[in-house]
Amino acid sequence: MSKIAVLVGSVYGAAEELAEHAISELSNKGLECELFNDAGLASVKDFNADAWLIITSTTGQGDVPPNLVDTYQALKDEFPNLSQLKYGIIAMGDSSYHDSFCGAGKQFDALMKELMATSLQEKLEIDACETMEPVEYSANWLNDFIADC
Repeated sequence: MSKIAVLVGSVYGAAEELAEHAISELSNKGLECELFNDAGLASVKDFNADAWLIITSTTGQGDVPPNLVDTYQALKDEFPNLSQLKYGIIAMGDSSYHDSFCGAGKQFDALMKELMATSLQEKLEIDACETMEPVEYSANWLNDFIADC
């Protein structure tokens, strides 16, 4: 059975709602999973997951939300070899902020590649200007992610 760590960065709750839905879908498919909301990198690593699903909104000027920034920074500082890890990213943002649209997800994607983790599929970007239902919008992507786990 695959173990999936779901890391969530949320400011207003939409990413957290999507992460809770993802946990439900992963569990329904028989995957062991755990939600990491405001957890440090050590807790995530101790779970010893086969894959990470990173679901994050973007704040400020394309920044990682406060509840996920410590994990992101710890990854940058420790720079662990994650070549055995698979991952997927759902990035949420507002396209009216052109330069910083989905910035947190883009930063995580770049970092995971630097750490040699394997992306299971292309990052999904959800635009709050176009999509009011991120759970519905991400359904096909999430099903593909689950199938690849």
